[in-house]
Amino acid sequence: MSTYLAELLGTMILVFLGDGVVANVLLKQTKGNNGGWIVITAGWGLAVAIAVYCTNAISGAHLNPAVTLGLASIGKFGWELVPGYIAAQVAGGFLGGVLVYLTYLPHWSVTPSAGDKLGVFSTGPAIRHNVSNLICEALGTAMLMFGLLAILSPANLVPNSGWDKGFAPAIVGMLVGAIGLSLGGPTGYAINPARDLGPRLAHFVLPIPGKGSSDWSYAWIPVVGPIIGGIVGALVYKALW
Repeated sequence: MSTYLAELLGTMILVFLGDGVVANVLLKQTKGNNGGWIVITAGWGLAVAIAVYCTNAISGAHLNPAVTLGLASIGKFGWELVPGYIAAQVAGGFLGGVLVYLTYLPHWSVTPSAGDKLGVFSTGPAIRHNVSNLICEALGTAMLMFGLLAILSPANLVPNSGWDKGFAPAIVGMLVGAIGLSLGGPTGYAINPARDLGPRLAHFVLPIPGKGSSDWSYAWIPVVGPIIGGIVGALVYKALW
């Protein structure tokens, strides 16, 4: 159970800090209002690094169903653990969304845009085009999965250095930041079903004033796209190495 709890807490931390920076930028009368895309991508990269440092020694810090499924698809993770990991990750995403809501409690009522409020919790397309949006999420997650495996490959480790434990989480955070800066423009780079679905559920149930729709018609894309991309990225990596 400790591994499942670590996945829950790690994903909660990831969303708490990641969606927290989005709230700081989008919600009115915050100290970071209108901070821009660079602030968001930097905050998300740091959020991932911190969450991985917190849980890597316990669960391997998947914190993402696409990563869990990608690793399982190439035999690096047991399929019997997959359902528990994914359930914990989605629950953690939900709790992270609740914590962001509580942190920014006075700011929801002074923010008029329902779209900005939803954008704190979940991703959405700049131009709504389901096929293109799905491709974008799949490619971004394939890059994430391929990059994760490359960072942790024996060829990139210094023997007896502790590199994988000491520095790899920081490099993973840099990878997520790079994906956000380079590939995040079309869809907001969910690249993680739990990061999108969990907080979207929180948006749906929380008493946020003027929150509007949770946009369930789009919600399948940041779930299906990353799952496809995670598996493809892992399979491509395995085929090459």
